[in-house]
Amino acid sequence: MTTESVSAPPPPAEPEETGTAPTRRTFIATTTAVGGVAVVGGVVGGSFLLGEEAEAAAAPTSRVSLTVNGTLRTVTVDNRTSLLDLLREHLGLTGSKKGCDAGACGACTVLVDGQRHNACLTLAVRLEGAEVTTIEGLADGDRLHPLQQAFIDEDAFQCGYCTPGQIMSGVACIQEGHTGSPEEIREWMSGNICRCGCYVKIVRAVEKTGGKA
Repeated sequence: MTTESVSAPPPPAEPEETGTAPTRRTFIATTTAVGGVAVVGGVVGGSFLLGEEAEAAAAPTSRVSLTVNGTLRTVTVDNRTSLLDLLREHLGLTGSKKGCDAGACGACTVLVDGQRHNACLTLAVRLEGAEVTTIEGLADGDRLHPLQQAFIDEDAFQCGYCTPGQIMSGVACIQEGHTGSPEEIREWMSGNICRCGCYVKIVRAVEKTGGKA
């Protein structure tokens, strides 16, 4: 018997490149050029604008006059500006805090015509002629409001971030006559969250001040 070695068949020849297929260098050069033209064309045509600057330029504005802590203030603001941003960014009253910016924590609570409002949910342009009281407007000079003093006496805060809103809500709670019991105070202060958990002392401070009103 004769043993013959069998050799593997040669691999198929690869198809020759045709002149129609782009090379890597050609592809990169082409896409770069097209991208550059698109960007430049967008800038020239006005369709590619600088985000916030373009949006701000196109946003409608209004002039609003309101009394803040006893002082008449007149400002021109973007119609989408919240009362909280008006106070903090335009008037420099940073006592009202931006916690959730969604009306869920109460850190931004202020009084508008004597009623509690979440400043982050209140449009500034809707407050023409309104009277707004913030935490900065409670004290009489160097003399603290009784509830501010009660918060100090009862140690009713820890980090202090929610404290301005807690005090403003507590002032309204007292004015509304909802201080008959700790349970009633907790119910009417339930929109204000204290992440440090100082609720017992907060209720005690409001109850103590309410009893003197």
